[in-house]
Parts: sequence; C-alpha cells; structure tokens
Amino acid sequence: MFSVIFPGQGSQAVGMGKEFYENYPVVKEIFSKANEVLKYDLTKIILEGPVSEINLTENTQPAIFLVSYSIFSVMEKEFNINLNKANYFAGHSLGEYSALACANSLGFEDAILLLSKRGKSMQSAVPVGKGSMLAVLGKDIRYIEDILNQNNDFKDCQIANDNCPGQVVISGSSNGIKNLTELLKKKSIKSIILPVSAPFHCFMMNKSTEIMTKYINETKFETPNPKIVSNVTADEKNNNEEIKKLLIKQIESKVRWRESIEYIIKKGSKEFIEIGPGKVLSGLIKRINNGVKIFNINSIKDIIDYKNQ
Repeated sequence: MFSVIFPGQGSQAVGMGKEFYENYPVVKEIFSKANEVLKYDLTKIILEGPVSEINLTENTQPAIFLVSYSIFSVMEKEFNINLNKANYFAGHSLGEYSALACANSLGFEDAILLLSKRGKSMQSAVPVGKGSMLAVLGKDIRYIEDILNQNNDFKDCQIANDNCPGQVVISGSSNGIKNLTELLKKKSIKSIILPVSAPFHCFMMNKSTEIMTKYINETKFETPNPKIVSNVTADEKNNNEEIKKLLIKQIESKVRWRESIEYIIKKGSKEFIEIGPGKVLSGLIKRINNGVKIFNINSIKDIIDYKNQ
C-alpha cells in the first residue's frame, strides 16, 4: 500500500522540470497550456529564471504545481504507472491543489488559475515588512504552543506548519516574531527566520481568505480518486463541498503535515512517492517515521528506478 505526496513552497528552483520539458511533448503541451491560461510566460520563468521571479509567491505557487502535474502526467502517460491506485494523495499547502488535480477532483486549468490568484492574494494580504515566519528546531509543537499561550508578547504569532518532530514553523507580525526569536535564543533553542515575503498560514492572511472564498466557491470540484488527506484536519476527505471549505480554511490554518503523514501510515501505507521539485517532504517523512519506504521522483532516472524496483 502506498500514498503519493506533492511539495509546497520552498521546493522551487530555476530549471526544475527542464529534463521532462525537453524529452516529452506532453510536458511541452502542459506548459504551453499554463502560459495560455495565465496569459504570461511562466515557462520562461521556470526554465530560465531569474531566481527573483520564480521566488515571487504569485509565480512560485503555479510553477511548483505545473512541474508536479507534469511529472505525474509523464509517469501515467509515458511509463504507464497508475498512481491513482494509491491509498491517499496529500500535498503540503499549495501541494494540496496538485494532489486534487492529479486525483481528478480539480481541472488543470482551474488549479493553475486558483494558485495564481492564491499566490497574488497571499502576497498582497500583508504589507512587505509587516509579517515574518520563523522555523523552530529541536522542539515539538506542544512546547511551542505553551510558549505562545503563556506570553502576551506573542499574541499575534501563530503556528503555521507542524512539519515533523523538531520542526515547527511560526507566522506572525515582524515584532512578534522578533520577540519570540529573542526569547528562544535565551532558552538556547535554535530558530531560523525564513526568507519569505509574507506570514503564511495565519490570521494575517484574512484578506486572502476573503478573495479566495469567492474563487474557490465558483470552481467546480469532482470527487477525488483516491481520497485526499487535508492539511487542516489531517484526515481523509472526498466530499466536494467539504474539500472547498477546507481549502478556504487552509489559508489561515496551520499545515498539520506531521499528523497527516502519521494518519496515512496508520491507515496502512508503507510507501510514499514524492512527485515534484526538491526532496523536502521526503526529508520530513524520514523524521516522522524512518520505517517507511520513500521514493522521490524528480528526474526521468527516478521514474525508471521506481518502475524497475
């Protein structure tokens, strides 16, 4: 039994997906369709950069989706690998849209348009410099929750990602994050300010929620196959209306990635296939449970190795 996972923001790199683009006409078609839908040359940004362009959230989100979807399509159409036999699909933040599109719940055009709008609305929700994100290392979520709850200086800070044991990400105002960083330093707890332009997955994204509510509610969703494990609830979903509500809620809610993976393992998956750029999720899963098998699919050789296992 296996499950398929799709990466989120932070996995992007200039040139990602290039090997697939150059070798498979189906990928050229998918990239061309993306440019047509978005009305700008996302292909050029992905394949040539510059880094500053691919790192803009409004480009990053549709770009990561596009590469993940393209690799999935190559596995299905060129290598005859049926990944929809999986127990579950799951994706980290924007990766949930990749999961829904590959599970045939969300059309390709709808998914890439929604992610473009999501990226723009999240970027513009908070003025530059007013928000920040902090990764806290070596402590579990309960420890961090206690710190946030016990000190009024951190009332505008919120857990954004529970990624794995010993890696929790916090979003909030720049002042709140600065105060938290100083406290953690006094306690000799390692933390890293993340190079992001806005504080994602917290209450400060409320303007994005307002914008995306309209767009998501106007979009047609089908029943996903296989079921999706939601970032918000960390359990399986296949009801269209519930999936829509959770995608809206996801914008301001923490990504419960550790719990999602634990749920999938508890339900019988012994193998994970990460499809898309980078190896971030594979690394997190190793720290959640090092007893499961993980395949990272990011090149043609990776697909061949997977098929020949």
